[in-house]
Amino acid sequence: MAGQVAHRVAVVGGGPGGLYAAALLKRLDPARRVTVFERNAPEDTFGFGVVLSDETLGGIEEADPVVHAALRERFVRWDTIDVVHRGRTLTSGGHGFAALGRRALLSVLHARCRELGVDLRFSAEAPPAGELADTHDLVVAADGVHSTIREAGRDAFGPHLTAHRCRYIWLAADVAFTAFRFEIAETPHGVMQLHGYPYAPDRSTVIVEMREEVWRDAGFAGLDEAASARRCARIFADALGGRPLRGNASRWTRFRTVVNERWYHGRTVLLGDAAHTAHFSIGSGTKLAVEDALALAACLREQPSVPEALAAYEAERRPVVQSVQRAARASLEWFEDVAGYVHQPPRRFAFNLLTRSRRVTHGNLRLRDAAFTDAVAGEAGFPPGTPPMFTPFTLGGVRLRNRVVVSPMDMYVARDGVPGDFHLVHLGARALGGAGLVMTEMVCVSPEGRITPGCAGLWNDAQEDGWRRVTDFVRAQSPTAAVGVQLGHAGRKGSTRVMWEGIDQPLAEGNWPLVAPSALPYLDGVSQRPRELTRADLVRLRGRFAGAARRAARAGFDVLELHCAHGYLLSSFLSPLTNHRTDAYGGDLAARLRFPLEVFDAVREQWPAARALTVRISATDWAPGGTTSEDALGIAAAFRDHGADAIDVSTGQVVPYERPDHGRSYQTPYADRIRNTLGLPVIAVGALSSWDDVNSLVLAGRADLCALARPHLYDPHWTLHAAAEQGYSGPGAPWPAPYRAGSRIPPTGRTDAPRPRLAL
Repeated sequence: MAGQVAHRVAVVGGGPGGLYAAALLKRLDPARRVTVFERNAPEDTFGFGVVLSDETLGGIEEADPVVHAALRERFVRWDTIDVVHRGRTLTSGGHGFAALGRRALLSVLHARCRELGVDLRFSAEAPPAGELADTHDLVVAADGVHSTIREAGRDAFGPHLTAHRCRYIWLAADVAFTAFRFEIAETPHGVMQLHGYPYAPDRSTVIVEMREEVWRDAGFAGLDEAASARRCARIFADALGGRPLRGNASRWTRFRTVVNERWYHGRTVLLGDAAHTAHFSIGSGTKLAVEDALALAACLREQPSVPEALAAYEAERRPVVQSVQRAARASLEWFEDVAGYVHQPPRRFAFNLLTRSRRVTHGNLRLRDAAFTDAVAGEAGFPPGTPPMFTPFTLGGVRLRNRVVVSPMDMYVARDGVPGDFHLVHLGARALGGAGLVMTEMVCVSPEGRITPGCAGLWNDAQEDGWRRVTDFVRAQSPTAAVGVQLGHAGRKGSTRVMWEGIDQPLAEGNWPLVAPSALPYLDGVSQRPRELTRADLVRLRGRFAGAARRAARAGFDVLELHCAHGYLLSSFLSPLTNHRTDAYGGDLAARLRFPLEVFDAVREQWPAARALTVRISATDWAPGGTTSEDALGIAAAFRDHGADAIDVSTGQVVPYERPDHGRSYQTPYADRIRNTLGLPVIAVGALSSWDDVNSLVLAGRADLCALARPHLYDPHWTLHAAAEQGYSGPGAPWPAPYRAGSRIPPTGRTDAPRPRLAL
């Protein structure tokens, strides 16, 4: 019967998540025997303040009003964030935080557990996991990031722990900051940062963080807790007003992201940091643990058995946690690379910091503090009232009316490589729809370079004439739009069926021979094995690319992009997973770059200097041993040095066993790093779906242009509709004259009409 399962419960770990789970389970079923095992004494605690969101507090209030009332009495609240950058303090308001001391939180939970009859066993090691599972209906492993229960059941849970590149230490100050404070210190050893927030009327948590190499060079490796606290207090003396810092068994450590393939096994379930961690810079550790406890208790009430309850708990919580972990990783990586951002003007730096996790965007930050976002835009030189996405940008010698790019998308409807009416309507509609730059699909440089028989090409006069028809239409009907062509060769991923008939599957008949840097099929046992290219083949291929570039120039394209991504021919030279050559074109990164750079140089020679030339790369292969983020910097720098005007930064699709970390705007950090490390214009791609994403990336200085694919399939007029939704009607989004009558959002049936007064 629902609600009558798990009569004997053991909770291992007396942190907030474990205690709250124990209290809820006992409250929902007073007959339960709930025991908490905590190895430390009740007064022992590590760390200082705990931040909880209003959403989490609402859940606590509904689940246990007694706990909520006790917490509410102890909270300190504030709604501003201060970012201190090179002596300037930038303040953004409207955020809303609540915090209290960790010891106070534990005290409230201890009292509630005792009141409900939970058996609290302090200074007590829990029995072995197997023994607990034999004597209890449910074992809750809430024993933290170093969970002994998880490690004992490693084969069952499948944990993955990733250590990151910064060292940090938790400290406290006897002063209450008036805001959530982020302060950057540029020292002779490198950049250090302070994260601080109040947790009592006279106290604040202070976390000091820096890259591992900065930490070592600054001499922190040889300092104990007291010496580290004194040193940090000197570095951040202005923030502290000269006050000291103190520790609490504090030590320098590296953050570890914990991910588990499974959260439960048999009667044992992981909760909080034992199951997952999220970097402290988004303040979610305690929040996630408390929310886990709420969900676990609810599922045990709703489901008829422990196995069904644990399955429901994981199914409910895993997507939420994965989303938080993506945001947390974006945040921690931003701080790892903060040295690449300190050159930004103060307000842009502050905006960049505030939007680092990609959860806070230009739109919702503007709702919280419009004056702040308007000041950031003004500092960046954006005209008042103009959303960042509608500011112009000069790419090479080509002026783009806005920052929106229609990303190259293979359509697979060409006949013998010739673009037809479909291409005219498809690309013409998107140019009329307001995008600043409309890119063709990958246009192949030879018949054997096609992915499918439906791929477009640019190796003969008929194809050149077909593309000129498209560019002529755009010039006549949307004269401020630019149109670009992407040139490529499929390599080992060629001779396949069109996407909707079986992606990456060989043709049933009519296959053509494939070539690649190395004789490695894309899908083992399925794909055709390509022939390894000879030196003579490489010369011929360079000529093919050069010839296509000449035709592209005559066809009237404004921008040419060389496709060196997604596992196609040039990409296969760049990745160590697909280039196993032992000659001058294989080996280290410089050798793997040799042929793509030769092709780029051949194209550059044929392409008019006044028009833009870009390169698309895969900045990671999402696979062990493949292209890394550091490699991507080297690749981008090499193309920059050879004359590329921008890098179009994509990822993956190089090997079929990749494991991409999908999520909203998940590829944009790679573009961000290239732009802010190399000072090179970039085009960002990767699950961008809203105009808010575009505004956020552009205003933060993470990207110069944003390429969107699926949104433009859904809505050819995506850019114009984005302008209408933001109330913008300037030159960055001109409506074609025949469409101007539709430039306002159409009225809909009213659902929010004022209701008549029916009573006094």
